[in-house]
Amino acid sequence: MSVDITVQELLDSKGTQVFSTTPDAKVIDALRILSEAKIGALLVLEDGKLVGIFSERDYARKIILEGKQSKDTQIREVMTTEVQCVSAEKTVKQCMALMTKNHFRHLPVLRDGEVVGMISIGDIVRAILMSAL
Repeated sequence: MSVDITVQELLDSKGTQVFSTTPDAKVIDALRILSEAKIGALLVLEDGKLVGIFSERDYARKIILEGKQSKDTQIREVMTTEVQCVSAEKTVKQCMALMTKNHFRHLPVLRDGEVVGMISIGDIVRAILMSAL
């Protein structure tokens, strides 16, 4: 696998399963999903449309540091709403540059406005390591 492979090729090898929650969900419930799935971020979907992303970083900065309660706070209050996305035609190299420049670790993949997957910085690193072998 090389850094010139497309996001679609990466999704073909890793799978397209996406974990999500809704804006009305409680943070504690989202944390349970993150823990059980062993992932670092959830897409926030409303009526099937991407409206945000909730990550471990959001939890640390917007719940813990602000003294909020996970069981009382809705995702909509703490999710990141300005979500950068990519198309499946982008390359791993382009995604790595975007993620590095903007300091985020998860990147939803859209096709015709619909979520078709999500890649993480870990997926990018694995692809780069595989290309070096």
